[in-house]
Formats: sequence, C-alpha cells, structure tokens
Amino acid sequence: MSKFARGRAKAITILLFVSLAGCSTNPQELSIAEMAAIVGSDRVQVIDSQAVPDSVITLEGAIARALKYNLNHRVKMLGEALASGNLKAGKYDMLPKLLANAGYSWRDSYSLRYKATPAAPKVFDRDQALELSVDREHFTSDLTLSWNILDFGTSYYTSKQNGDRLLVAKEQRRKAMHILMQEVRTAYWRAYASEMLRARIKTTIVGAERALKDARDLSASRASSPDDSLRYQRNLLENLRLLEGVDRDLAAAKIKLVGLMGLRPGTQFELEEPSTALPELESDSEEMEAVALSHNADLRSQIYNARIAATETRKTLLSMLPGINLNFGTNHDDDRYLYDSSWDQAAVDVSANLMKLLSGPSRMKAAKANVSVEEARRTALQMMVLTQVHLSRYQYLNAVRQYERADQIFNVDAQLAEIMRGKYASNAVGEQVTIAANVSAIFSELRRFEAMAKAQEAVGKLQATLGLEPVFSSVDDFSLAQMKDIVGQWLESGLEMPAMDESEL
Repeated sequence: MSKFARGRAKAITILLFVSLAGCSTNPQELSIAEMAAIVGSDRVQVIDSQAVPDSVITLEGAIARALKYNLNHRVKMLGEALASGNLKAGKYDMLPKLLANAGYSWRDSYSLRYKATPAAPKVFDRDQALELSVDREHFTSDLTLSWNILDFGTSYYTSKQNGDRLLVAKEQRRKAMHILMQEVRTAYWRAYASEMLRARIKTTIVGAERALKDARDLSASRASSPDDSLRYQRNLLENLRLLEGVDRDLAAAKIKLVGLMGLRPGTQFELEEPSTALPELESDSEEMEAVALSHNADLRSQIYNARIAATETRKTLLSMLPGINLNFGTNHDDDRYLYDSSWDQAAVDVSANLMKLLSGPSRMKAAKANVSVEEARRTALQMMVLTQVHLSRYQYLNAVRQYERADQIFNVDAQLAEIMRGKYASNAVGEQVTIAANVSAIFSELRRFEAMAKAQEAVGKLQATLGLEPVFSSVDDFSLAQMKDIVGQWLESGLEMPAMDESEL
C-alpha cells in the first residue's frame, strides 16, 4: 500500500471513530440491580467504618459518635476538604505554563510553489520552474515555557480568596458541629425519658383499660348512676388519650437519637443516666460579649467573606491592565526540506483588551458596592451576635428556673401518687383516683425531663453563640474513645470562658 493510501486510510479511520463516539452519548438509566448494588455498597461502607456501639451509651459517647459518624456532618467536613484542595490546586496557577506539543501532518501531494522574480513578483508563467517548500508527511514537536504576568497577579489574588474560602468552610463546619451537638443533647434526654417512662406508661395504660372495662360493665348492669359512670369513663378515656400521645412521642425519641449518631435504625442499646447538674454562669455579660465577638462562627465567617469581596476589587483593577506574556520554547520538525530541523525561539508581547476600559468603571463600582454590602452585613451581624449573647443568656437562666420548678412539682406529684397507691391498697380510694395520680406523676416527670432537655438545648445555644466547642484537628485523626474523653472534658467545663488578652475584653 502506498503512502497516499495509508494516509487516506488513517484519515477515514479517525473520522469513523469520532462519528461513532458522537453517536454513543445516549442517557443510560440505572437498572434495579445496579441501584441495589450501589445502595448495598454504600450501606456496607457506612457500617464497616463505624466502631461497634457499646451496650450502654453515655451522653459524651453519643455526642462523640455523632461528630464522627453523622453523615450530614461528614458532608460539611468534605466541603472543608474540597476548599482545602482548591487552595492547594490554585497555587499552581501562579506558576508558568510548560506546554508540550506533538503533531503529525499529511497531504496527498507536495506543496509546490511557482518561482517569482523580484521584477515581476505577481506574474507567473506556467513554464516557470517549481520549488518544493514542505514535505508531504512530517512530524512536529515543541516544548514552550509561557508566563503571563497578568495571569500571575490574578492567580495570586484568587489563591488568597481560596484561602479565605477555606476558613469560611471551617467556620461552617464549626456551626454545623454546634447544631449537631445541640440536637444530640436534646434527643439524648428525650430518649432517656423514653427509657424511664415507657414501661410505667404501658402499665398505667393497661390498668386504665381494665378500669374502663369494669366501668362499662357496671354501667351496663345499672349498678351505678349513668351520669356518674359516664363522667368516670370520660376521665379514664382522657387519661388514656394523654398517655397514648406521650407513648407515641417517646417512641420516636430514640429513633431520632439513633439517626443523629449515624447508627443503623433498629440498633439496640441502653442510655446511661446523665448528670442533672447544670453549669453556672460565672461570667458577666461584657466578658461573654467579648468572647462571642472573637469566637462566634457566623461572625468569623462573615469577616472572611468581607475579605474575599475586598480582594475581588483588586482582581477587577488588575484585569484592566495590559498583560505581558513571556515565551521561550524549543522546536523540532523532521521536514526534510527545512534547513534547520531544530531551533529555539523567544518572544515578548503586550496585549490589552480595550473594551475592558469601557466597562472598567462600572465593574469597579460594582466590586466596591459588593465590599460595602459585605461590610454592612458584618456590622449588622456583630450587633446580632451581641443580641444573641443576651438572649441566649436569658433563655438559659429561664430554662434553669423552669427545670427547678418542674423538679419541685414532680417531687410533690410522686409523693401524692405513692399516697394514693397506699390508699388504694387499703380500699380507701377507687382505682380511677389511683390512675389519675399515676398519670399526673408520669406527666410531671415527663415535664421534668422536657425541662432538662430545654435547659440542655439552651446551654448548647449559648455555647454556639460564644463559639465554644471541643477542639478536634480532624475527627478522622482521633479514635471514638479519644473523642469521647475530649467531649467529656468539654461537658465538664460547661460555660467556662476561654483565656483572652486584656485588649480583647
């Protein structure tokens, strides 16, 4: 086969390949088997990555497990890792570009030219001799180092912005950590209330159902007046309705806690009774304000956003300057008719987009307006943080008082229920009175647990406003046991303020 035929065959093969590739872009739906394989793989990966839960889980253990295995929290951590990757990758944009090229050229005939004379450069004679200028088939290659000073400056500012975006992602992860810990603390107390009360609720429901049946039997036999019997049944039914509603709500509490900890639904474990001691507020409002203005995640994130906007104005100004491009390269061409098949070359060129000069003032105005908006947001957020400090402080103190009052009411109702059970045993009172006393005691204890859950939630909100959280460089660098110890120490510290310089107070 001649070179001409081989070259044409190559061209036809390339065209066919491109055509077939373009025809193979139809959407491919997932089959049921593929979906099952993907879901099964994800489930195994999630379960295998977790430590086996203990038979008894403490409050610090629940928080540590949620921070390490909660999937939504891990998404936030992956967002921080992505921002870190963008920062590292963006630094390479400041380096010169080193371009390597290789090519193959073919044509079915030689590139022939008529010879012309200086006296008549545009007059050609068909009988004139022809000269050969380019080989019909040849390979080329070159290695070029290119550096644009304007691109370097733009990449430099972009890298600074990526650094601030990484810091924003860290603050967003801190905020997500605060929200997650608040939810776990509240869910833990409600789940613990479920463990403590559900057995008693079920026993009381069984007793109320039995008393209701007896009341209906007495009413049917006309052993008591109809109105007294109906009022008695009405009270029993109302107590049953309340008990069944509480039982339904408590049943969902542990399911939510399981989800927050990232455990598989249906995982069985018991909860250890957490401490009912609530931290005391030993710091005044001014000290708490100073801590919040230095550590609040939302405020720190907004400060970084304002810095990003300020850097954008410098990028906008830089983009209007002319670009200076420096090039140096080495080349090779195996064309037989070249005098030098290898050569080096260098070039410097200056280019400017003159149309940008027209749009430049409006772009700078928009960039400065963006800076003003971000600074206004930062100032507004500072005032909002100060308001949150006082509001969270008030809510916490109020939650503590509510818990203390709920605890006092529970103690009274528990004693009354015990007295009624004793009287019922001696036939001094009826079963309905005993059931009502038990229901009141159960609801009082439930309100006590709810008040403690609210107090724990208020502690979490105050800590989030102040920017207080357990410090982890990365949850992947710590084992679950180590994280449990760190969280336990943090819970014991309560609302202890971090050390600050006098200039920050």
